[in-house]
Amino acid sequence: MFASFLITFREGLEAFLLVGIALSYLARLNASRHNKFIYLGVGAGMLLSLVIAFVFQVIIDQFSSEHYRNLLMAGILIFATAVLSYMAIWMQGQAKAQVGRMQDSIKEHVTSGNLFGLVFLSFLAVLREGFETILFFSALVYSGQGVTLEGGLIGGLLGLIASVVLVWALLKSTKKVSLTPFFRWTSLLIIIIAAGLLSSAINMLQAAEYLPVFQTSVFDISHILDDRGTFGTFLRALFGYNASPNLLPLIVWAGYLGLFIYFWNKGYAQSSSPSSKNSSGANQA
Repeated sequence: MFASFLITFREGLEAFLLVGIALSYLARLNASRHNKFIYLGVGAGMLLSLVIAFVFQVIIDQFSSEHYRNLLMAGILIFATAVLSYMAIWMQGQAKAQVGRMQDSIKEHVTSGNLFGLVFLSFLAVLREGFETILFFSALVYSGQGVTLEGGLIGGLLGLIASVVLVWALLKSTKKVSLTPFFRWTSLLIIIIAAGLLSSAINMLQAAEYLPVFQTSVFDISHILDDRGTFGTFLRALFGYNASPNLLPLIVWAGYLGLFIYFWNKGYAQSSSPSSKNSSGANQA
């Protein structure tokens, strides 16, 4: 539940923050009369996201064979891991540039009278985050990490509500709040979640007999912290915790975690270096 909350909170925050900034920018341009076109785009994006979620579920249900279902789920998990990794690492320094591009596009659409462009702009902002949310949510539910459909839906809904409330509070506040620390540490949590998803994908490929099982159990600490217990289930759902992992998923999990934490830390160090700050300041000037 917490994993789905974190993902929808992160995705919802990005989508609704862009929409909120668009509405605020329209107000600055004395063009608040066009707000309805932003709302229309948001509604269309959310509607199409729900349609994609339904189609996604129907496609998955068509695979009655456990063998092919394992292959499909492994593919979803690997794709979700790749997108999560990209989002967590390479998008760290893109928030300001993305906001700037959106503001430039809004000004161009308002000036030229292209109201369809306003609809399409907000539509894309919501649809992109909606598609990513569907992908990650499906990966969590089918990862075998103890995330139920009901618990995932509750956590996802709470995450969306929390993101809307936070965006509203930020836009209404007179104080400028930095979101950089929030995105930095949630990105780290997302990397840890992605490592668990990738490990689950390896398990499914082993179940489909596409990958070998070198050693069935490297260790067993279930007597210390059982992954079927209350706290163990929470850790399994959030981080992919396994009390008795086999060799290959454990190696992949540890290798992925070490590699992407390195890139995450390196990306943050570059974005916070004096030279990058000076160059961004020069660009703003």
